[in-house]
Amino acid sequence: MLDKRHSSPVIVALDFSEQREVEEFVERLSPDSCRLKIGKELFTSVGPGLVRTLVKQDFDVFLDLKFHDIPNTVAKACAVAADMGVWMMNVHASGGRKMMEAARASIDSTGGEKPLLIAVTVLTSMAESDLVEVGLNVSPDKQVQRLAALTQQSGLDGVVCSSREVQGLHTMLGDDFLLVTPGIRPTGSDVGDQKRIMTPADAMSAGSHYLVIGRPITQAADPVEMLDSINSEIGFAR
Repeated sequence: MLDKRHSSPVIVALDFSEQREVEEFVERLSPDSCRLKIGKELFTSVGPGLVRTLVKQDFDVFLDLKFHDIPNTVAKACAVAADMGVWMMNVHASGGRKMMEAARASIDSTGGEKPLLIAVTVLTSMAESDLVEVGLNVSPDKQVQRLAALTQQSGLDGVVCSSREVQGLHTMLGDDFLLVTPGIRPTGSDVGDQKRIMTPADAMSAGSHYLVIGRPITQAADPVEMLDSINSEIGFAR
């Protein structure tokens, strides 16, 4: 399991569409001040080359592509991602046990350091009404608990979840099961399209292991100052 605990628990979501923007932004950062998340828009725009470049620069890279397909396809995709040297990757827990177990087995069969494998439970943009529309008559909290338990049983390292579900998941699944929480907004920040949110300090106090923060940092007047402020707020000092 590749998990550098000496680095900040802040994962900066690279909300850019062009490699030039990423390079200019990352040039100002230190690998021990944060980790970096590459999502669908950026990966679709620039491809795996940027991932390898950031890994070579000693950044922990979370490849956030949320794989969700038949087990064999997801397993092969995870193997390719592991070969890129990513620190963490994810799949959709709703893909089921067989898919997640295939992904786990695929990563375990690769050589070298193995990336963390986590699963997405319920997107933080979804409220109970959204779940009802897709045929799930259950609250987001209950659905998160169901999928998180299935994820742990399938041998994965943790889940993506709202910080508001963290405390309950700790009780259910133990402290070693990683909880990665988006929807983090520093006090006074724009909420955007997130519905289940929390401040960095509150999220860490609730038990989050890693905090995914994008626009409040990337669109700040001084991103480095904002990142340093968040690290200070959660008690991380370089």
